[in-house]
Amino acid sequence: MDYVEPILSITSQIYTLVEKVKANKKRCCRVLERVKALEDLVKSIKQRNEVNPSAEVETSLKGLSITLKSAQELIEKYTLSNLVKRILKSSSHGDEFNSVNERLNDAFQSLALALQLEHGNQLFRVFEQISRQKEDEADSREDDAELKRILIKTHLCFCSSVLMEYGEYVETMQRDLEDIKSNYLPFIFTVNKPRIISMDIRMIKPDELKNVEEKSFMTTPTSEVYKGEFGGFTVAIKKYTGAKPGSVSVFNKEVETMKRFESPNILRMFGICIREENTSNPEFLVIMEYCEKGSLRDVLNSKHELLWTRKASMCLDAAQGLYREGKKVKTHWNEMLVTIHCFLYSFCFQLGGLELAKTETSLKRTTKGKEDKTISLLCYSSPQQLSNINHAYTKECEIYSLGIVLWEIATRKKPFEDCGDDDKIISKKVCEEKYQEPLPADCPESLGEMIKACRAYESSCRPSAGVLVDKLRSVLVQFEKQ
Repeated sequence: MDYVEPILSITSQIYTLVEKVKANKKRCCRVLERVKALEDLVKSIKQRNEVNPSAEVETSLKGLSITLKSAQELIEKYTLSNLVKRILKSSSHGDEFNSVNERLNDAFQSLALALQLEHGNQLFRVFEQISRQKEDEADSREDDAELKRILIKTHLCFCSSVLMEYGEYVETMQRDLEDIKSNYLPFIFTVNKPRIISMDIRMIKPDELKNVEEKSFMTTPTSEVYKGEFGGFTVAIKKYTGAKPGSVSVFNKEVETMKRFESPNILRMFGICIREENTSNPEFLVIMEYCEKGSLRDVLNSKHELLWTRKASMCLDAAQGLYREGKKVKTHWNEMLVTIHCFLYSFCFQLGGLELAKTETSLKRTTKGKEDKTISLLCYSSPQQLSNINHAYTKECEIYSLGIVLWEIATRKKPFEDCGDDDKIISKKVCEEKYQEPLPADCPESLGEMIKACRAYESSCRPSAGVLVDKLRSVLVQFEKQ
């Protein structure tokens, strides 16, 4: 029962913090409501006076303590005096609450299962999915409206101060004002813009696609990708060049498949479109979110500056994508990462290609030839997979693969680049030498520990995707406070 008292202590601190928040009050209060429900559950465990609780209960309590600590640090961020600047420069305003609430829900489900609670229990109502989503959407609207009022008020106060004060103080205030203005307008645009996640995934009519460019910006052995517009969003339109006639039923199934992948951290699919449907040569299109900054490798190879706060945010986004995806389907990172199907959209890290391979396989004619593998598949394979080709693909293998991607973000390098094309050297280093490629000397210790843990030789030493999300969120919040 070592986790009970620390959990109750953290919940008490969260109560105090919520009273001090300066923005996102609705969201913070909603988190508090769910924390209280979990606190009641933990207290009931304490009242049982169990000397030796089950291993499942202990594991659930351990996970809950990590999640609550992450929630505490998130709420604390919104109590700080320089709140406005921090919010404007935040990389994950709003979505971070969705992640925390999802983790709290999972913590409840885990405890409920360990304690064998029945679904008729009153606590289940607090975490009921449909009501949770409606509550969170309402909280989001109210908090964003209030934040816009705060920003307008702050803007006017700065203007008044500049007019009233003189000397060096005026210059300081003017610099602060410009800083606020440069961040204010993009933030308001983001808040007012419809969210991609609110768009229904469906069959799209050809005339709904606007301003489709004539020249493709990317080609693959089986497709051409064009830039266009749909529903007010810039989109990537993937046209399959080897589609088989009579694949309408396959497309309908894929629309339903896509609906399972709705997350800020998973590349958004708007739907599917068929042009020239009743002809002998129909065109099959997949409409997806346009990745403004290209692939992860494009960004890492660029000269764009990436501060550690930004890198930590990218790591968190990647972990959240895997966490959310892992709850729905087996992701097979070892297949996906051959060409690094990870994308950034305005520096919100997203996973792509997770289920698209299934669509592509269903539609294309059989083609021969090898894809250009710029990075060896084995770079992302866990020691267990490398040493035994029959090793079952597990969540621990996924975490190892993710750890390599996080290392890439931290270093901006390609994994095992010094090994050339020799896969045997990679296997020897990882399996026999238990080698981990080093992190940069200036890598913050807290972030480095997470990246090392993901690449641990022993699979049991790697964190779960959920724990990784909690800890990376705490790391990011600490960076943003600096």
